[in-house]
Amino acid sequence: MEEVIKRLDKIAALLECQNLAQKTLFNFNETCQYLDVSESHLYKLTSARQIPHFCPQGKKLYFKREELNEWLQRNRQLTTAQVEANVELELSTQKRKK
Repeated sequence: MEEVIKRLDKIAALLECQNLAQKTLFNFNETCQYLDVSESHLYKLTSARQIPHFCPQGKKLYFKREELNEWLQRNRQLTTAQVEANVELELSTQKRKK
């Protein structure tokens, strides 16, 4: 019986994730789940205006999936190989200019 309950919980969690994957607008709790952050951390981000959000009536917060994805992808870090390739390209263009 315990195993059945565990499997049902797992199925419920998967269905919730699937439902979340189809939405374009998230409420506060869905955003916490989507970003995998705590409620307090998300409150800090919104109060500091560090994350794009909507507050249509002054209380409830909403977030667009597309804007969250853009926010997540900011400050991209280059790999070591990419940095080395950029340096080599810069050095070769400087040699040509001389």
